[in-house]
Amino acid sequence: MAGRRSLGRRFGWLWGAYAVSTAGTWLAFDAFALIAVLALDAGPTQVSLLAAVGPAVGAAVSVPLGPWVEIRRKRPVMMTADLVRCVVLLSIPVAFTLGRLGFGQLLLVSVAVAAADITFNAAAGAFLKDLLPRQDLLVANGRFEATTWTASMVGPPLGGAAIGLFGPVTTVVADAVSHLVSAFGIRAIGDAEKYAPRPGPAVRRAGDVLEGWRHILSDPVLRPLFLNSLLVNSLIMAASPPLLILMVDDLHFAPWQYALAFAVPCTGGLLGSRLAPRLVARHGRHRVLLTTGALRACWPVGLAFTGSGAPGLAWVMVVEFGLIACCGVFNPVLATHRLDRTPMSRVTRTLSAWSATGKATTAAVTAFWGVLAAWTSPRAAIAVAGALLLVTPLLLPRRDHATGAGREPAPVAVEPDGG
Repeated sequence: MAGRRSLGRRFGWLWGAYAVSTAGTWLAFDAFALIAVLALDAGPTQVSLLAAVGPAVGAAVSVPLGPWVEIRRKRPVMMTADLVRCVVLLSIPVAFTLGRLGFGQLLLVSVAVAAADITFNAAAGAFLKDLLPRQDLLVANGRFEATTWTASMVGPPLGGAAIGLFGPVTTVVADAVSHLVSAFGIRAIGDAEKYAPRPGPAVRRAGDVLEGWRHILSDPVLRPLFLNSLLVNSLIMAASPPLLILMVDDLHFAPWQYALAFAVPCTGGLLGSRLAPRLVARHGRHRVLLTTGALRACWPVGLAFTGSGAPGLAWVMVVEFGLIACCGVFNPVLATHRLDRTPMSRVTRTLSAWSATGKATTAAVTAFWGVLAAWTSPRAAIAVAGALLLVTPLLLPRRDHATGAGREPAPVAVEPDGG
């Protein structure tokens, strides 16, 4: 089977490093908010500020790093980003132990982690494109997607149990250690980079931070996919806090039932990521993007009809399973298509621009939806988000443009430095 073939030892190390750091991240899901509430007696306003401002400012901080990363080897950048995340995360348990932890430190660490996340992912995308041949990228992205959904299914319940048993900063320590292990895994890959960054007019100036957006907005395929992703992701995430309030406060579901309602449907992400290569092989990349991109927008409006009791819980699981299964197919195909249409000399800036814009947009829309839910009701806010999602398929590219827009002359071979 194409989805089970070996992609080589070096990819194995990369995948292992990704799996460890992703497991740590999901184990520490909502850890900052829990620490703020349990250890610092933070109120709703501070928790909302932590959830919105940290990622948004981190996204803004990461943007100027794009041109700098573009002209450097990506493996050292990835290792550095991992080490930065490890150090800043460990500052939290140290300060907590010394009795010096404050809300300001949580906010600063949130910003630093968000910036390091974007920088790491942008460099990793360029590294992956350089590491594997074009025909293997979809299989690789499918494996990353499956790993993400596995971690999102298992991590939060285990993290909640760990916090209950060992205290509020436990999962932050685990997350920090996971990034340290990831850095060692990436180092074990060795110098696998064949592409030698060549500073040209577009990347010689550190201030040229707009090149990623220029590439996205000038590409007839990436532009609609970019706008579609911004709207879909931000509207899905914006409906999450109102849904929590609807289920836990209004419908009186227990917290474990709320967690179960989102953990079980993550199996849909595993299924979708496994099916993605086969669907593309049978139907073509464009048709799969168009179909699953449209289908994933149809599910969330159903959450507005969530009822109480076991039927309501089952309804949420069904809706979330359908949504996540579609995302499980769409996401790796989109990631592969984006890499394929982006030249190596612009991959880092393009991925940085994409990710930073997404985080900032999601933060802004989520904050607005909180106000909307307070002004109307949680159910009404969920319904509005779902209704708006129904029109987002209009932004998907209709024509099947030929791939390969990101083709460049053959990369310059470089001698390994011993890793």
